[in-house]
Amino acid sequence: MRRVPPESAEFLVELTVTSGSVAQAIRDHTAKLQQLAVAAASIGIQANDLQTVSMNVYNLFSPAMPGLTAAGAYGAIPQIGPGAINPFASAVPPGAHAGGYGAQAGGYGGQPEVQFGSYQVRGLIRLVVRDPSRVGEVVQTAIRAGAIPVGPLTFRASDEAVARRAALEAAGADARTKAETLARSMGKAIGDAVVVTEDVVVSNGAYGALRAAMPGLFGSGAPAAIGELEYYARVSANFRFNDSGLQP
Repeated sequence: MRRVPPESAEFLVELTVTSGSVAQAIRDHTAKLQQLAVAAASIGIQANDLQTVSMNVYNLFSPAMPGLTAAGAYGAIPQIGPGAINPFASAVPPGAHAGGYGAQAGGYGGQPEVQFGSYQVRGLIRLVVRDPSRVGEVVQTAIRAGAIPVGPLTFRASDEAVARRAALEAAGADARTKAETLARSMGKAIGDAVVVTEDVVVSNGAYGALRAAMPGLFGSGAPAAIGELEYYARVSANFRFNDSGLQP
């Protein structure tokens, strides 16, 4: 296991705006995104540390007739029953011909008219914080700018591949050292490795969770320092006995 201090952090925020037209909703969303960028820049967050992950436009339906169900008001056209009769249509007005083919609410073809009401734009933005100690400040700034944090905070090393490789190499060296110790206890020496397998490589707190769930399998280990990232690797290896290395 190798521990390294985190050198950056990131989290996701959502920006949501609603307007009467798609064009206006997109303009409002762009303005809100610029407001977030200005707020972030005021505390030293660079523009390239705000990364748009996704942006979606949603239609919010509005019924032209009162009494339309809430389900129909949010993107669902009212259901048509057998014989093309709308089961949710209002009753036939007094004095109207129940079997008529006009536009009466209860007659044939009396499905309530549904019209578009408004449009909503939702954008998902990733904020990268180069100084992990300032995460709380950046989150609070994003909230004041109208963003809503979603998902967990993620802490990272500058080069996770190097940290993972260091843990894996150390695990391989440790496996060979253990094999040599066991071989010496039997008066032998080890030769080439026959089979080497990587069981698990985990990081960013996953090792701690696995160790807590299966302490007998992963060992107790040293307690992690607050704020450190853990990179854990386990390697299993089979070695040949080297007959020329027999001890007297």
